[in-house]
Amino acid sequence: MDLWTSRRRGTITRLVLMLVSWCVDINAETCQRPLVSSLSPSSFRSSSQLSSSHGPGFAKLNRREGAGGWSPLNSDKYQWLEVDLGGRTQITSVATQGRYGSSDWQTAYQLMFSDTGHNWRQYRWEGRIGTFPGNSNADSVVQHHLQHPVIARFVRIAPLRWNPNGRIGLRLEAYGCPYNSDVVSFDGDSSLIFKLSLRPRQTSTNTIRLTFKTARNSGFLLHAEGQNELGLTLELQDGRLLLLLRKGKSSRQRLVSLGSLLDDQHWHRVAVEQHSSHFNLTVDKNTKWVVIPPWFTHWDYDQMSVGADQNLDSQNANRNFHGCVENLLYDGQNLIDLAKQRDQSVTAMGNVTFSCSEPVFVAVTFTGPRSFLRLPKDTGLHSAGVSLGLQFRTWDTEGLLLTFDLQKRDGTVWLHLRDAKVHLHIHKAGRPPVELKAGSCLNDGQWHSVDLRSRQHLSVTVDGTEVASASPTYPITPGGQLFYGGCPAEGNGHSCRNPSSAFQGCMRLLTVEDELVDLIKVQQRLMGDYSDLQIDMCGIMDRCSPSYCEHGGSCTQSWSSFDCNCSSTGYGGATCHSSIYERSCEAYKHRGNTSGYYYIDVDGSGPIKPQLLFCNMTEDQTWTVVQHNNTELTKIQPSTGSSQHLTHFEYAADEEQLMATINQSEHCEQELAYHCRKSRLLNAPEGGPLSWWVGGPGAGQRQTYWGGALPGSQQCACSLQENCVDPKRHCNCDADRTVWSSDSGLLTHKESLPVRSLVLGDVWRPGSESSYQVGPLRCYGDKSVWNAAFFAKETSYLHFPTFHGELSADISLLFKTTSSSGVLLENLGIRDFIRLELSSSTEVVFSFDVGNGPLEVSVKAGVPLNDDRWHRIQAERNVREASLRLDELPAATQEAPADGHIHLQLNSQLFVGGTASRQKGFQGCIRSLQLNGVTLDLEERAKVTPGVQAGCPGHCGTYGGLCQNQGRCVEGTRSFSCNCSSSAFTGAFCDQDVSVAFEPETSVSYGSEDLTSNLNLRGENISLSFRSGQSPALFLYISSRRRQHLALLLNKQEQLEMRYRLESSKEEEILRSKVRSLADGQLHSVSVSRLADSVTMQVDQHSKEDFNLTSGVEFSDIRSLTLGRVHNSQDLDPALARLGSLGFAGCLSAVLFNSVSPLKAALLRPRASSVVVRGPLIRSSCGPAAANPHAAENTPHQPDQSGSAGGGQPSVKSLRSDSALIGGLMVVIFGIVAALAILIRFLYRRKGTCQNQELTKTEDNTRLQFTSQTISQFGPTESQKEYFI
Repeated sequence: MDLWTSRRRGTITRLVLMLVSWCVDINAETCQRPLVSSLSPSSFRSSSQLSSSHGPGFAKLNRREGAGGWSPLNSDKYQWLEVDLGGRTQITSVATQGRYGSSDWQTAYQLMFSDTGHNWRQYRWEGRIGTFPGNSNADSVVQHHLQHPVIARFVRIAPLRWNPNGRIGLRLEAYGCPYNSDVVSFDGDSSLIFKLSLRPRQTSTNTIRLTFKTARNSGFLLHAEGQNELGLTLELQDGRLLLLLRKGKSSRQRLVSLGSLLDDQHWHRVAVEQHSSHFNLTVDKNTKWVVIPPWFTHWDYDQMSVGADQNLDSQNANRNFHGCVENLLYDGQNLIDLAKQRDQSVTAMGNVTFSCSEPVFVAVTFTGPRSFLRLPKDTGLHSAGVSLGLQFRTWDTEGLLLTFDLQKRDGTVWLHLRDAKVHLHIHKAGRPPVELKAGSCLNDGQWHSVDLRSRQHLSVTVDGTEVASASPTYPITPGGQLFYGGCPAEGNGHSCRNPSSAFQGCMRLLTVEDELVDLIKVQQRLMGDYSDLQIDMCGIMDRCSPSYCEHGGSCTQSWSSFDCNCSSTGYGGATCHSSIYERSCEAYKHRGNTSGYYYIDVDGSGPIKPQLLFCNMTEDQTWTVVQHNNTELTKIQPSTGSSQHLTHFEYAADEEQLMATINQSEHCEQELAYHCRKSRLLNAPEGGPLSWWVGGPGAGQRQTYWGGALPGSQQCACSLQENCVDPKRHCNCDADRTVWSSDSGLLTHKESLPVRSLVLGDVWRPGSESSYQVGPLRCYGDKSVWNAAFFAKETSYLHFPTFHGELSADISLLFKTTSSSGVLLENLGIRDFIRLELSSSTEVVFSFDVGNGPLEVSVKAGVPLNDDRWHRIQAERNVREASLRLDELPAATQEAPADGHIHLQLNSQLFVGGTASRQKGFQGCIRSLQLNGVTLDLEERAKVTPGVQAGCPGHCGTYGGLCQNQGRCVEGTRSFSCNCSSSAFTGAFCDQDVSVAFEPETSVSYGSEDLTSNLNLRGENISLSFRSGQSPALFLYISSRRRQHLALLLNKQEQLEMRYRLESSKEEEILRSKVRSLADGQLHSVSVSRLADSVTMQVDQHSKEDFNLTSGVEFSDIRSLTLGRVHNSQDLDPALARLGSLGFAGCLSAVLFNSVSPLKAALLRPRASSVVVRGPLIRSSCGPAAANPHAAENTPHQPDQSGSAGGGQPSVKSLRSDSALIGGLMVVIFGIVAALAILIRFLYRRKGTCQNQELTKTEDNTRLQFTSQTISQFGPTESQKEYFI
């Protein structure tokens, strides 16, 4: 019969058996039957017994025979009790008691399992914790339900701690149910081949399931092959399971690897599930999801081979599988059962047996720095040399493997690991030392063999291939005992010395003179000695599988811990959990940054990767600018036979980042413009839209309205403003005029952004001309930064759903308060909890419990925290450590236990600003609360919660210091801004100087009420910076209508002079600085301050110079302030008039007279009536402000909201010509023309912009890549997808 027929028969049989089983057990709990109580005494074994009445056979739960339970001869950590269940059994829980009527019980123990009575496996909670809590008295029963059932024949309990006033005493019970399976064994030369017939597909998911065990770290486990030479392979490689796809015999693609240390001779469960687009690979409790390649679309295999790959030749037979396979299921069909029935669809190759025969290796685990194994000197050693061997596996780079003294104790041999290599050192008195080394990277967790031989010459062999040898002139013969792994404590009479660190790892197959050492005798204390060892088991753990390093961090490990390398990930912390970047441009601004490119991580520690985006902080709002591949005005040249023009836009951000930026922002916009001459835009006379654009999430939706109009209106902005050139049309371009017109405006409906493609339909008619422009996506207003709530009373709180941060939890918030203490956040579980609180006016405490007992991390501030200013807290807890950072103080950390609980299990509501008990609540403001990258909407919840108010004003107290150079902080409802009207500087923080290069004929005159509002000045403050090589030179001249003046100048001696004439009847007074050589072309700063007759002058960082005027103290009725050349000099003294006529050649910046900044007025308000500019006025960069290395200034974004009618042809800044592909020669010509166009655009940039473009194109991806040197605009690139359809 074929396989499909067998499957149907087998399915029916299984359904009947399942029904019968369900009927039998319908009223009983599944798999919770007692397993131990009915066993005979011969099923029990122990390390020792106190007496015959304390034997292991009396260790049954609630029984009183004998002495009432088992007690060993000695109460130490090397005792154990073992039970043989008679066959492999599914075990779900274990219960313990102390010895009846005694003071003997264990308070903690280890639980181990085995199939053979050897090679024990320790049960670990959460994969890490090997200790079970025991009893507190002799009679109570403590039962533990296993998180994951165990299938084994033998159960062993090893007490770790016991009643200090008694001995070890134990009675036990295990619960579970029988386990039946179909097993097959492969010896490396055998395999099973199944012929699979095509069958109707019953489900959309197909699966292969099996369980295997092996002692080899490599080998082909399974290969399934179907039509078109497509195949799937499961292969062991270095103890990991690989899923590979094949096309033919030579082409292989590795999809994913999973698991580790799978050669430990324990059973491992494997499942491969294929869905429509992806595979799920599961090994034991870990699953990985992987996308199916496009070329692999076939799952219906016609052949499956298990144990060997039939496509391999005989030379690769050593890559076949050695071990056992159990319960092999293909879409639910038991294939091993078919093989046992000798079904004709199954072919057995070689010696296939339906039982699991496996070699017995007795391993020993060196668990810590005090571990050692000592073998006596008479263990088969010869007198004419030595032959010693062992196998080891470890994660450590250093550790002692073996040491012994030479005969007569006149020398010592050390065999140890250093730098993950095997080193042999021999020191003998009076002889030069011998050193050999072999192998590399031996800390990879794999088994490695080492052989030390000394007969005619000395050799060290690693893994049978790498050999290091020497020829010492003396025999290398042990003269005493052999010590493995380490040395006993000093003072015990042994001569063992260990210059290296102790070995932590596993050893097996210890040989002396080619004879295997019986480690079971060592365990029974019949030979040698040991300490801190686990014998007959290898307790190695792979702490990097699964890896707890997040966001692509790489994991490295030692025996007891792991580390994450977070370099180049954009994340930090012990597990690369927390982002090192801010979530928005708004957040960067409030850390004092200026315009430039910054990495933005919109979801913090979430899965979205950080992206390099431009932050424009030069306007009132802080704009996030996301560029795409064509923001320039682009001219369309129609192609013959094409009815439409289509262009796609690729953005400088991934899809997730793009949508998160839009959703997180308060406002987003994108400019859309169309310039036309005899080219209609939206509405044809016959109806439907001629053009449209596609925008919104994912693939986007078709939109038929234009910039500035309402969504769905099929109109342009001019229709909304009722100023279209043709009142009967809804767009200027729809008038179909022969003169140039335009329709433009902003798209502000966030649900329709960004613009993903553009289709223009009326571009093919004779005489049609058109061009389009789609601006970058611009967004402002981070909803999360200012989301705040005010807690008015200690009993006030907000509650949210349970916080889920099982393995990693990060909390970020800002708070301000006048109270000295209060709980900021709390979430409880049954035993676990997490809490963040202000414990005193100077201390913040982060506390939690994941099952290892409460742990606290605290940070103390040197200043009070209840100062009604914003303070930032960042707390994180992961499997490695907990950390807490307050403001800019160093982070405090606490390491987690190496093998403790790791899962934070919470089940109550999350309380913010208080606790469930309504005690110790917080009074004050909390804002920008984020948990694991998710912002909690405090304001929305506060609106419906009594005692809590939405929002929290008062930001200048914290951020006012960001306003520099006399800028004034202005409170906003959700933010703040800096008013720079009284400063000589501009910018978001009044930190950008205003600098101008002067020519000799340049003059800036300023006359305004700002100068004349105070008619009688008794003082003034003047400050400026200059750079010049001219002397003499007049910088500043202020005149009055009463023939008074003051002037600031550089004299012939290159000294600064301040000249005052405050009484018209008297000569001017000259105040001269002592600082010389100021006409040196360097930047110098000057400040002059006068109060009545007292004048203070300072140049650069020199000491202040004080002067006193002798005539006049009032400067009255000011007429004007002049910088540079003075044209109206009839009221000047002749000497000053000559100096004023010379003008000034150099650079002036940050000029401020009281609160008047004439350069700002001249540059930013050049058409104002109060400013008169003569001669060239060129903005320069001579000012004192240091350039931000990330900064790049954008010109103000002022789109024409409604477009224009009439006028000339639009100026196409970057001309893009699109045509059909017509041949090789034309392609070359087109490339040259395109290059020239780019060069022209570069040479004729718009005034006032600075654009530095760097474009990187990858081989297999046409999406633009952005670097920190990239500035705000992108010109035409080959990656732009634009063509006709």
